[in-house]
Amino acid sequence: MTALEQLAGWDVPELRGGVGRLDQVAGRLLPWRARLDELGRRLGVAECWSGPAGEAAAAALLELSTVTSGVSGALGSSLVGLQGLTAAAAEAQESAAAALATAAAGGVALDDTGAPVGLPAPPAATMAPDQAAAVLAVRQVGRLAAALAADARQAEARAAGCARDARVLRLAGPARNFDDLTTRVPAATVPALPGAQRPAAVAAWWAGLTATQQLDQLSARPAALGELDGLPGWARDRANRVLLSAALHELPAGEQRATAEVVAAVLAAQERADRPVQLVQFDPATGLVAVALGDLDTAAAVAVLVPGINTTPTDLPGLVGEAIAVRSAAQSAAPATAVAAVAWLGYRTPGLLGAVQLTAARRGGPALDGALDGLAASRARAGAPAPRVTVVGHSYGTVVTGQAARAPGRLAADAVVLLGSPGTSVGRADRLEAEEVYGAWSAADPISTSDFYGASPYDPRFGDVPLPVETSEGHTDYYDHDRPTLAAIGEVVAGTRDDG
Repeated sequence: MTALEQLAGWDVPELRGGVGRLDQVAGRLLPWRARLDELGRRLGVAECWSGPAGEAAAAALLELSTVTSGVSGALGSSLVGLQGLTAAAAEAQESAAAALATAAAGGVALDDTGAPVGLPAPPAATMAPDQAAAVLAVRQVGRLAAALAADARQAEARAAGCARDARVLRLAGPARNFDDLTTRVPAATVPALPGAQRPAAVAAWWAGLTATQQLDQLSARPAALGELDGLPGWARDRANRVLLSAALHELPAGEQRATAEVVAAVLAAQERADRPVQLVQFDPATGLVAVALGDLDTAAAVAVLVPGINTTPTDLPGLVGEAIAVRSAAQSAAPATAVAAVAWLGYRTPGLLGAVQLTAARRGGPALDGALDGLAASRARAGAPAPRVTVVGHSYGTVVTGQAARAPGRLAADAVVLLGSPGTSVGRADRLEAEEVYGAWSAADPISTSDFYGASPYDPRFGDVPLPVETSEGHTDYYDHDRPTLAAIGEVVAGTRDDG
């Protein structure tokens, strides 16, 4: 069998299937590693198992996670080469088969390299026209078959190069044991943090670190990591709690220390109530704080509450109380659904005079957009299913939500709820970029009927789905337990509301 015949006989579908199965294995390693890391973190703070045995178990999980990360990264790099190999192999097989078929149809023989053998000499001037045409046809077939054979050999060379690129792990047979596998995993290096710090790039950078590297990074630069959209909730919580502890010990009396004390009191109150809580943003210098009730890394439904004017860190207990109310309403609407609610004070809210302008909303909108993108990116990179995300804006917070929709890219939210909106500054509900837009307004709430920033749910042409309200519902009453709006918000967050 010639080399060309061997190329034509390659089983490309089997190769493609093998690469596909390897891709599935690589994909399953991501969520498995995430579960390992979560178990290791819980074991590190568990009160039920401590001492040398607990420390040894935590260290073993850390090592297993690190090796898993290395294998996952090596498989990912290998898959790039293997996918190139598959494409090149398909091209080589197709060209080789075409060369053989062309040569056979024209009665031309090919040697082992694919070059034509025994081609007739060029036609002589004394030949009859039909004889000359026959000779030219055979020679043309030979040239075409040779060109196809050359294409096949070039594709074969590319396939060989891709195969070399795919050999990231030193595979000399199956690993005999765990220690044997660890020796084959490439040495871990710490990639540089992306300069642009876009959420998707940050999430990719974080996922590329081993568990040990992640913990080292959190210890080395908590201020940089605590504010990064794209990191998982647990990581931002750990970094920001380090910053909070430092602020409580180091800041002198004043506004920044007061912010730290309020945040610490809120976290302590939630932990005493046995509620899971994550500090996903903390910057006392700018007064930016975000607290999540529930686990952002595992929740199936996430609500992000965006407050309006005159909301400062001293108002955080009330904002957290509203987040608790929304979370409870969603859990009541769907008891089997894990819900998280974020009290998001991620922008400097304006005062009454500042609210006349869009300045604060134009700063807060991109920040909100980045927070939503970061949640989506971190979940995707961890191999976790995407949560249902609902933005709940109140008053000027609905204007911020509108500016978030104006930011580049699509708003990473399934639903938007507008409470007491003076307008969103985007004109229509469909410009908020969410599949579902709900609104609540009341005649007893003059802000909600002002349309100060353009059309709002008060405008029948806006295009939202109305939520129930009472005629006496004022501007600050939408989260009240004894009003119908809160239960409806919970149904939206949980994805169970039926407005048909």
